[in-house]
Amino acid sequence: MPITTHAEQHFTASDSVRDVVIGMSDGLTVPFALAAGLTGAISSSGIIVTAGLAEIAAGSIAMGLGGYLAARSDIEHYASERRREEREIIEMPESECVEVAELFRGYGLTAEQVAPLVETLRNRPKAWVDFMMRFELGLEEIDPRRARNSALTIAGAYIAGGLIPLLPYMLLGHVGRALVCSALLTLAALFVFGFFKGHFTGNRPLRSALQTSMIGGLAASAAFAIARAIS
Repeated sequence: MPITTHAEQHFTASDSVRDVVIGMSDGLTVPFALAAGLTGAISSSGIIVTAGLAEIAAGSIAMGLGGYLAARSDIEHYASERRREEREIIEMPESECVEVAELFRGYGLTAEQVAPLVETLRNRPKAWVDFMMRFELGLEEIDPRRARNSALTIAGAYIAGGLIPLLPYMLLGHVGRALVCSALLTLAALFVFGFFKGHFTGNRPLRSALQTSMIGGLAASAAFAIARAIS
């Protein structure tokens, strides 16, 4: 009888994909809204480009720093919890054994089936701590380079996204035409970005694309309307 291989198709969004989503979504939306808002108040494309580039610089630094601090917090939290588990299996091993047994029983194992598993973990302290970190606390070990990589990825994605709505203002002298081109270009970029975001995160791509485009369009429209009203 031939043996068929069962290939499961699962996708779990990696940390890098998540960082690109965070940086690119804000990078496309915020400078777009800023440029549209300034277009409603002034007629100088040079000022709009200068303000946009300043916002991209500040925004990429702020977003990158936020990503760095969030990742550092996760790394420090994991290290702190691991030290606590290492102390507990030394200072209160019986209590920790009870916790392990309860975790296994939660999967439907009987006391007779659980006993040798608990004893095996008790004789392997590192594996015991690994087990408790993952199954009791739900924590996974984090790459120590994660904070740096997160900061660079988010900042880079923010810059890449932010330059798209500013490009027409750099190339066209008339702010009215630049606004129309910027809106079309940015909404197209938001649609494509939302489509791929939905694909990679397991959501419906078309729905994700429409939602992303709508949010960006509403943000820019609101900024333009406010600037026009007070100018």
